[in-house]
Amino acid sequence: MLKVGILGGGQLGRMLLQTAANYPVETFVLENDKECPAAHLCHHFTRGDIKEFDSVYNFGKNLDAITIEIENVNVEALEKLETEGVKVFPKPSVLRTIKNKILQKEYYRQHQIPTADFIITNSLSELKLAEDFLPAVHKVGEGGYDGKGVQLLKAKEHIARGFDTPSILEKMVAIHKEIAQMVAINEKGETALYPPVEMLFDPELNLLDYQLCPAELSTQTLYRVEAIALSVVRNFKSPGVFAVEMFVDKNGDVLVNETAPRVHNSGHHTIEAHFCSQFDMLWRIILGYPLGNTDAILPSIMVNIIGAEGYSGKVKYVGLEEVLKIENAFVHLYGKKETRPGRKMGHVTILSNEKQDLLHQSNKVKRTLLAKA
Repeated sequence: MLKVGILGGGQLGRMLLQTAANYPVETFVLENDKECPAAHLCHHFTRGDIKEFDSVYNFGKNLDAITIEIENVNVEALEKLETEGVKVFPKPSVLRTIKNKILQKEYYRQHQIPTADFIITNSLSELKLAEDFLPAVHKVGEGGYDGKGVQLLKAKEHIARGFDTPSILEKMVAIHKEIAQMVAINEKGETALYPPVEMLFDPELNLLDYQLCPAELSTQTLYRVEAIALSVVRNFKSPGVFAVEMFVDKNGDVLVNETAPRVHNSGHHTIEAHFCSQFDMLWRIILGYPLGNTDAILPSIMVNIIGAEGYSGKVKYVGLEEVLKIENAFVHLYGKKETRPGRKMGHVTILSNEKQDLLHQSNKVKRTLLAKA
């Protein structure tokens, strides 16, 4: 039985472990919080810092393979483990590129992958010299996630909101749709594509609000989305599951926004809505099994359950019973004991052949199921 470790014990680790129960694998989790969502589902839990070299190295040195649920991990330790024969999914070289938005954007440029025009700023004083580049989005090079470390700079009076650290200043795109394309690739280089999803964001929190699968795209745009996503992933030369987030602009051009080298929020609907979920797919890749069937069983919509505004503390779920009455609605609560405004507490996936039904039910879920304290 293979020994496989997961760096991080949040909801992605939790859902990976729920699927791991179907396979001959012994699971290990490294996370600082012993009350984290994944802690009680693994065979072995180790308390430690996923950003610290010794913690990651000592955790991984007796394992057969290791994967991540967040990019912000100690890459040097993973590189050492890789040289000692531990398989890392994805390869540390990919994490080194992706965890730094500057290196990530330069990777797209190097491989002629279409992306929004950008410049690098190392300080606020450098940012002030770039006011002619506005309107633009300022993204901190390392450490940002879920809308944190991102500022919209529409005019020069907004420059003070920017970051006084190495960052990317990215030209604002006239977005028609935001698309995510999940791609799986195994050690043989074989690939599998999930149908792309359309992502709709909460404008206040800059967090994914809900997503529709399949995205409504012309055949020509769909082919472009798939070809670009495959190009992004194949050039990494690494097995794994990847979420390639893209913009379709008002002219119909497709631009890569960023890539997540792991299972991702934009693939949660695959648990019920597809024959092989993104979590099942990653285990197949790690364990060397055939890639799964990515076809949809039914169209779907996924709604994130976010900590309600004005509530912090021990979580209470309001409206859960009412949501569970909705036909073809599947509730996933992440087991987080504490809620706070904007925190991801769970998600609900709804299946239906009718788009209007999906939209109606998703709005009902958003109004009804609340994470309060």
